[in-house]
Amino acid sequence: MTRMFRTSKPRGSGGTPHGTRHRPVAAARRAVVTGAVAVAAACALGLGALPATAAPGPDRADTAADTGGSDAGGPDIGRSDAGGSGAGRPDTSGTDTTGPDTTTGPDDPASDPASDPAPDPASNPASNPAPDPVPDRILTGDAAPDGQPLPLPLERLFDNRGVSDDARPGAADFDGRGDSFSAQELRAAGWTPGRTIAVDGAALRWPATAPGHPDNVLADGQAVRLTGRGEALTFLVAGGSRARSRDGAAGTGLVRYRDGSRSPYRLRAPDWRTGPLPTKLLGLPHRNTPDGRRAGTVRLYAVTVPVERGREVSSVTLPRAGREAGLHVFSLALRDPSNGWTGSWAASTSGYTTVGPWTDRTLRLVVHSSVGGPRARIRLENTFSPAPVRIGHATVALQGKGAAAAGRPVPLTFGGRSGAELPAGAQQFSDPVGFRVPPDTNLLVSIHLPGTVRALPVHSYTSQTSYIGADGAGDRTGERGGEAYGTALASWPLLTGVDVAGGPGSVVALGDSITDGERSTPGANRRWPDLLARRLRDQRDVPRLGVLNHGISGNRVVADRYPGTGASSVLSGVSAEHRLERDVLAQTGARTVVVFEGVNDIRAGTTADEVIATLDRIAATAHERGLRVAVATVAPCGGFFDCTAEAESYRVAINRHIRAGLGLYDAVFDFDAAIRDPDRPDRMLPRFDGGDHLHPNDAGMRAFSEAIDLRRLV
Repeated sequence: MTRMFRTSKPRGSGGTPHGTRHRPVAAARRAVVTGAVAVAAACALGLGALPATAAPGPDRADTAADTGGSDAGGPDIGRSDAGGSGAGRPDTSGTDTTGPDTTTGPDDPASDPASDPAPDPASNPASNPAPDPVPDRILTGDAAPDGQPLPLPLERLFDNRGVSDDARPGAADFDGRGDSFSAQELRAAGWTPGRTIAVDGAALRWPATAPGHPDNVLADGQAVRLTGRGEALTFLVAGGSRARSRDGAAGTGLVRYRDGSRSPYRLRAPDWRTGPLPTKLLGLPHRNTPDGRRAGTVRLYAVTVPVERGREVSSVTLPRAGREAGLHVFSLALRDPSNGWTGSWAASTSGYTTVGPWTDRTLRLVVHSSVGGPRARIRLENTFSPAPVRIGHATVALQGKGAAAAGRPVPLTFGGRSGAELPAGAQQFSDPVGFRVPPDTNLLVSIHLPGTVRALPVHSYTSQTSYIGADGAGDRTGERGGEAYGTALASWPLLTGVDVAGGPGSVVALGDSITDGERSTPGANRRWPDLLARRLRDQRDVPRLGVLNHGISGNRVVADRYPGTGASSVLSGVSAEHRLERDVLAQTGARTVVVFEGVNDIRAGTTADEVIATLDRIAATAHERGLRVAVATVAPCGGFFDCTAEAESYRVAINRHIRAGLGLYDAVFDFDAAIRDPDRPDRMLPRFDGGDHLHPNDAGMRAFSEAIDLRRLV
């Protein structure tokens, strides 16, 4: 059943569960595109890597939300290192270097204390001059040594006006029909001109242009200046043309490297009005038309494609899609490497849900490290949100008893500031701090929310008690004692990661409620990923990898449970495929993924062929991005109310495919064989049963952990 976001009285530690000032356009065009962004849409949108070629050559031209069904979780009501936001990670604490940030959340009219006030360029014609003519790349006369057009910064190539002021909707025409994005709604989401929007460990820059001025490129083979090394290349895109297609627009482009090599990529931009909601980066509730504002969600997408790791990029050629195809590019960037950081703890955003409302409260979240290190940083994410959220202060400490810290909490900063604002859909890394994280230890991450918050992104099931202060109690992040935290909290809002400096990298466990820890002992950290982390720590044969638990209660491989937009009581996440980018590929130091999902799909009637096809696409995408892929067989669920004979036949077929899949997968771990009853193979052995015939107990979790050959993880 769906898990609801809830609070309760504490039961002890073992309880259950900004805008920028407008710069003249000519100056804006001198900026060089840097950074990177990615979201979980990539693999679901048909992206795939193509092999790198040895020498230059000519450019080549070239699923629905399911909110029904029951939850596997059972019923429940209820990167620069110094001075930056973390090694190799972008600073989105407020302003871009082009100017101060003034965007505020919708519930607090006061300006963000981390930002300086700045005028709205749309309200001051003198500060909003007409744009310089957009240069025609053919008329520049410049060419690279290989005869290709000389690459230019993306801003120099802008040739479409996609954003208009609500008072002047005719000043832009995004899709050839006279329609456009609303500047006011973008600002309300925290997407102000020139602002850095960080997602999945990298950053994109929203165009620093005023409404009604060129702010995006219609992809048609333009050469874009982009330099550096990265783990992937991300585009901020949307499809929009007069001949609108539900599939959006697509084409093939080239990444060129300093050594003369190149690699092709395939880019697909979902349609801005009809593209999939679960994979969008930002949704706005209206569009501007020549006749005024019209209701209906319009979307922006961040889509990631592979690059050759270790090679220095010199430029990117956009797909030769043709202007009539309507493949609009607003920004592109390289995602920086993890640069010596290892993920120690993580949790997926399972949905966006109403809370409180909470006013001027402090969260104290309890999380458990897998590996340790001498320095730390946290990651906050405003996934699925339509509005920015303000962070007043944050600290990290070792847990003492309950909400009390074992020592004085250590303050965290964001781009050198004590607070931050997260735009809609964006993330924020804290700056590295000299706080030693021991392995296999509970931490307290305290977060002050100074304004009024009515909805937040959350991880819904934790098997761990966290805490929250009272309404109006203010900033209690620095307090060692736990007296201010009078209410227990059974979810993790906003916090999605804790990283440590050093280490060999991480294993990501991609799963459902079984991986999430349902029916393991609450507060004891006996989920199978926890036990795997202990096995890795207690041996010397392979690197002591971190283990990141990205299980979501009720999650499915194929279908989206959370619809992808709006506050919802469905907190079972988007599909494993749709969250692959965010929850696996973009995770800090990710080296290997272990996929253990499928039981919720077969219980809902999804066929074995559909699950198998999606598992294979997940594996192919992860391989293209340089990860090892291990897949675990689906565990038995006979005796659970909807584990029918048909579901069992699907499970058997999926497991047959997985066991034969070493050509597709780097490793196969037989979780089914580890716990099944030999006499009744559709059921788990009683000694492993958590009581509902679906979720294993602590002993079953240990059996899963021990079924993993550690040597196959590396």
